[in-house]
Amino acid sequence: MDYTTLISPALGILVGVLMGLTGAGGGILSVPLLIFFLHLSIAEAAPIALCAVALASSIGAILGLKNKILRYKAAGFMALFGLVFSPIGLWLAPQIPNNPLQILFGIVLIFVATRLLILAYKEIKGIPEGLRKPPPCLMNHEIGKLRWTVPCARALMFAGSIAGLLSGLLGVGGGFIIVPALKRYTDLPMKSIVATSLGVLAIVTGGGAVFSALSGGLNVIVAAPFSLAALGGLLLGQVFGKKLSGPNIQMIFAIFTFIIAATLLVNALINFTL
Repeated sequence: MDYTTLISPALGILVGVLMGLTGAGGGILSVPLLIFFLHLSIAEAAPIALCAVALASSIGAILGLKNKILRYKAAGFMALFGLVFSPIGLWLAPQIPNNPLQILFGIVLIFVATRLLILAYKEIKGIPEGLRKPPPCLMNHEIGKLRWTVPCARALMFAGSIAGLLSGLLGVGGGFIIVPALKRYTDLPMKSIVATSLGVLAIVTGGGAVFSALSGGLNVIVAAPFSLAALGGLLLGQVFGKKLSGPNIQMIFAIFTFIIAATLLVNALINFTL
């Protein structure tokens, strides 16, 4: 009996719940879970993960637009460069052996987990952020729009390009790049940063998923139930998330991510020696 038809939606629900509890960043565990339970390579798992992240982030982006907190010009500008580099990542993934890609993914997961742990710890302890220089992208509060300058455009272009490349290469949404970039380079409030990030992810991951489907790199039989189940899990996770403490959830998620990263790295290193 082929258990893929059961495992795929079960994994989708788990990923969706994580996204609902922690934000779109929870989708970063899609690829490792698909690798462990369905024995896929990163090149095979990445397009499937992109479908799930695209569907979930699109819902969040639509809500952000409805609530008028999504900076659509900034999102569109970053997504433009992300769309250019995402197909490059998708093309590169099958050209690189799976073990080096797993090691790279493990390093990315450790980076994400470390950042989440630091942020959660500071929030739990009530440690305020230090003073910083004015960012290059400042809001004009009189008209409610960002002031576009060359340094601002350059910073957003770079962030969008890196997010797009990693999105295609590893199947990650890129929110762990976009959110810190918007936080560093703009003075937008956090709700607007998250909504704008979701707008970027919806376009970039959606474009990557379409490119994969057209090039024959997407396993629709696995991707469809996985993505739809992830959407259901997302809604479920948001319901539970309202009743749970945010920083504590982030701390648990960070530790879980560390464990996944360590397992991924150990498996890759063992395969290197065989």
